[in-house]
Amino acid sequence: MLAFTDRAREILRRSHEAARRFNPDAAVRVSPGPDGEARFDLVDRPAEGDAVLEEEGFVLYVAPGVRGTVDVVEPHDRLVLRPGP
Repeated sequence: MLAFTDRAREILRRSHEAARRFNPDAAVRVSPGPDGEARFDLVDRPAEGDAVLEEEGFVLYVAPGVRGTVDVVEPHDRLVLRPGP
């Protein structure tokens, strides 16, 4: 289960729109990183087992077991995953 801050929704929408200008199959994928922090990567398709979330203005592929609240930190509007609903 993922929740989103308003700012995260805005950043994901903008990223989705920009990526799709160059690759109509592009979407952001969130997955656990090797350091325990979530990774947000542009990919062409979901990995096996990913959930596909279609939100207003963007698509997000979510790796199994990823839960929390997607938020944004500065600098550079970096997406992060915070613990929580």
